[in-house]
Amino acid sequence: MSRRPAAVVLAPVMRSAAMRKVDALLQAVAAREVAVTLLGESGTGKEVLARRIHERSERRRGPFVPINCAAIPEALFESELFGHERGAFTGATERARGKVEAAAGGTLFLDEIGEMPVAMQAKLLRFLEHRRFMRVGGTTKLLADVRMLFATLRPLERDVATGRFRADLYYRIGGIAIAVPPLRERRADVLPLLDQFVRQLSAQHGTPPPRFGRQARAALVNHAWPGNVRELRNLVELLCLTRGGKVVRPVDLPAAVRDPTGPRTSTLTVDLDAGLAAIVEQVLGAALALEGGHRGRAAHRLGISVRTLERRLAGAR
Repeated sequence: MSRRPAAVVLAPVMRSAAMRKVDALLQAVAAREVAVTLLGESGTGKEVLARRIHERSERRRGPFVPINCAAIPEALFESELFGHERGAFTGATERARGKVEAAAGGTLFLDEIGEMPVAMQAKLLRFLEHRRFMRVGGTTKLLADVRMLFATLRPLERDVATGRFRADLYYRIGGIAIAVPPLRERRADVLPLLDQFVRQLSAQHGTPPPRFGRQARAALVNHAWPGNVRELRNLVELLCLTRGGKVVRPVDLPAAVRDPTGPRTSTLTVDLDAGLAAIVEQVLGAALALEGGHRGRAAHRLGISVRTLERRLAGAR
């Protein structure tokens, strides 16, 4: 039986001037236990950069634990973060550690912090101020030795103004904000990322790497990449599976990539007489259909969080 080659893990691509500036900021903050928030569109690689901070810090030998705030149901958020005691709630048959304890001695990365429920924001603020927490159902305060990093899709000032995000928490975590540019603003990174993903994903899937012709590579550089690095990675993964060992031509690329002047998303016919609610329902349904019903991927396609997608789906019913 042949053995599949091990997946290749490579460092973040920092070829463009924009990303070299970001990397210099990451280096400057890595060794200091300061609050850092990464601000950037979905798919720009904020988790990769947070891990880079961790790996350059004094905590690099400890764990790096990411948590996506948009993916956790509100009722389970406190237990997910701080853990729970046996019998704390229905189904809690055993004591469970939360992400704070799992990250002890290392770094806890809270992605999409703007999607954290407001009630939970108050508890996070108390934890950041005192570095102590209690498991759900517990009576003992525990001391946490963990560094916190944060990321958000949009400037949190807007959510503070609308009351969706606590001002005191914003000022507590907003000491150093690093903007992560979208891929369309760092085109010099496209081909290095392409080559990295080809090596990584062909090894992961055990397929011969596809070879990209000159015209195909030019089309990739010229594409606007609304889904950013994640969109590029997903495309490369598809091509590793369908064009492994073959030359990738422009005809093998999605229409939106082949023609930069054409539509950037899949065609969707909208009935303008249907009313706004019906149009929203059409858009949500189209995104879910394109992603095979996967809500996480549909949310990324639309540039919203999973929680926002679910709220809008509920409102469309």
